[in-house]
Order: sequence, then structure tokens, then C-alpha cells
Amino acid sequence: MVDSISGVGVLDKAVLVLDALGAGSLTLSELTAATGLPRATAYRLAVALEAHRLVARDADGRFSLGGKLAELARGGAGVSDLAPAAVERLRDLTGESAQVYVRQGDQRVCVAAAERPTGLRDSVPVGAVLPLTAGSAAQVFLAWSDGDRERLLASAAFTDKNLAAVRRRGWAESVGERESGVASVSAPVLVDGTLVAAISVSGPIDRLGRTPGRTFAVAVLQGARGLALALG
Repeated sequence: MVDSISGVGVLDKAVLVLDALGAGSLTLSELTAATGLPRATAYRLAVALEAHRLVARDADGRFSLGGKLAELARGGAGVSDLAPAAVERLRDLTGESAQVYVRQGDQRVCVAAAERPTGLRDSVPVGAVLPLTAGSAAQVFLAWSDGDRERLLASAAFTDKNLAAVRRRGWAESVGERESGVASVSAPVLVDGTLVAAISVSGPIDRLGRTPGRTFAVAVLQGARGLALALG
């Protein structure tokens, strides 16, 4: 039995769940053990918090802290509010498709996208759920993540050495890593040193080339800084 601190038992239990997830993503069994709550109670609270984006859940059923917490901590508009304008600017600057992703558990979700108006392009619809184990945006999320990096690297298309290079230069590139024929460049959107999103340009390798960072890194970094300033 969990003692009530505030006098509102359900609130105290919800905070227990959030505190436990602050250490990293957990399975339901791990969450139950960490909180001392009955399994059914832990599940019910985690799912309720997920509905408010305070908790996120990945395809394997692991729970983690949700993006809403970071938005509340910053105050003002969130990533999903400001990202559409940011990707449109980046698309216009580079002439290529642009996207912004946020992390949800062991996945990344596209919250804004602006497509190249003509010609062959990489189409990533808003709401698309992509892995954290392939692609330049995935490299960004893991390069600025500590708690569960090793677990995800076990099945990733890149290595810890690759991520160290991403941290040093401040951007990532991929060529045919997530999807054959597609290249991309991504940069972290950092607010007060905390990673809140990744911004990317992507398109066919035939146009972006085998070293897309040489052409697009400066523009993507500029897009990341602009979005971070708007969020901050």
C-alpha cells in the first residue's frame, strides 16, 4: 500500500509512476516493481497519463516520460505548434523535403513535414512512426540520449562510434540507412541543453549525394537553431 502524501491518493500514485519513468523506459512489470503499485493500478495510471502525453508507450509496450512534460517545463507553444513554420523555412532554403521529429519511447514521430513541391521526393507524413535504430534523425536522438542508448544500439544500423562523431560535429547524415535510395541530414533542437526534437531534410540519394552533410548541414543547423529559439 502506498501512503498518501498530498491527501489525494490517485495523484500521489500518478506521481510515483512519473518518478519511476524518470530513470528511463520501463516495461509494465518493471514499472510495477519500481512503484510498488498493483499491476492493474500501474497499468491504468500509465495509460491515463499516456492519454495526456505525460507518458509515452512504444511498440514493445515499454513506458517512458512523454513530450508534454518538456513542453510544460518550457511554457509557451510546444514543438508541434512551431514546427510547421520551421520545416517550411527549411524546405524553401534547401529545396528538399523537411521534417521535425519528437521521441516517443523507442520510436520517433513526425510532427511536421514540408515536401519539395516538384520532382522525386521523400514523403514522410505527419504522424508517421519511425524507428530509433536507422536514419539520421534516429542518430540524433541516440547521440543525445544516455539511459537507453546501449539497449537500442544492439539493433541499430549505426554504432556508438558513429554517435560520438554526431555529437562532436552537431549533426548527422544517413545514406540508404532507413530506406534504400534515400539520404538525409538531421540536427538536434536543443532548449537549455535538452534535446526536444530533431529537424531533418531528406530526399533521393541521386540528388542529395553520398555525403549530404556537406551540402545541407549548415542549413539544417540553422533550422534547428531557429526552432530552438522559438521554443525557448
